[in-house]
Amino acid sequence: MSRKDLTFTLGLTIFMGVLWMLGELVMGLWVAVLPKHHIIWTVIIVVITLAVSVWHSMKADESGLVDPKKEKYERKTAKRKK
Repeated sequence: MSRKDLTFTLGLTIFMGVLWMLGELVMGLWVAVLPKHHIIWTVIIVVITLAVSVWHSMKADESGLVDPKKEKYERKTAKRKK
């Protein structure tokens, strides 16, 4: 796991935790809801967090991948330009 992925995962977790707490405060203080709505809210937050995390991990990060043939071609053409 790269540092970029770790930073994203920690940021996502903190953001979703704050969002969950704000939702619980709103449901507890201002909006009268049934107890099962608190459970549904928690499940929704967990599912969204997991879905975004899995999507981010499956996204191809091509910044570290270099095609060896293309790299060799770039070196050869750079020598000719000099």
